[in-house]
Amino acid sequence: MRYSLAFWILLLIFVNSWMVSAQGAKSVVQTKESQAKMTPQRSLARLKEGNARFVAGNTKDHANFRAEVAATGKGQYPFAAIVSCIDARVDTDSIFDLNNGDAFDARVVGGIVDADILGSLEYATEEAGAKLIVVLGHTHCGGIKGACDDLHMGNLTGALAKIRPAVRTVAKDWKDGEMNSKNDKFVDAVMRENVKLVIRNIREQSEIIYELEKKGKVMIVGAAYDVDTGKVSFFE
Repeated sequence: MRYSLAFWILLLIFVNSWMVSAQGAKSVVQTKESQAKMTPQRSLARLKEGNARFVAGNTKDHANFRAEVAATGKGQYPFAAIVSCIDARVDTDSIFDLNNGDAFDARVVGGIVDADILGSLEYATEEAGAKLIVVLGHTHCGGIKGACDDLHMGNLTGALAKIRPAVRTVAKDWKDGEMNSKNDKFVDAVMRENVKLVIRNIREQSEIIYELEKKGKVMIVGAAYDVDTGKVSFFE
């Protein structure tokens, strides 16, 4: 079967476009070299820039995600590690407009830390070279609400117990309505206090991360994600 000249020209354009696209996808993933050039401050700026694109509805074209998978198959060089809640609305890759391999993602109810999460963060920073740890809370958090209501339910009971110190701290001087899950202001205040508590726990319970932060190799920051607007507000 013979094809027309127009067919071959169109085929050539398609192949060329695919090759450029694949090369572009390969170039955006983190490499050992690009990770080495990252600083904690630049890592934070990358997340802020990504969230601004997400809020504006102007995220990068991730149509080549499959090519990113292939490009990161032989190694990972993330610049950040994010501790966040398991909430289905909090997809950190999306809200920070990240490429495959940009960040470690530790997800657990309420964004708390235990020995397993701390060990994961130690691996992410000391071993794998991440420059930034973000503790990310979010509005309307079910885990925070459960802690506010002193919920007891199976294995969840122990996890919520790690949030209750934040509840007690906020409740101590609270004067803005009821202190339970029905009061959004109270829930939000507890969420923010819990982020601070988690950061304190990371510093106190991980000597490895504490030393990395003291040397300026790693920065730990808190943040809150608004599930209504998509905006992340960093605590600075």
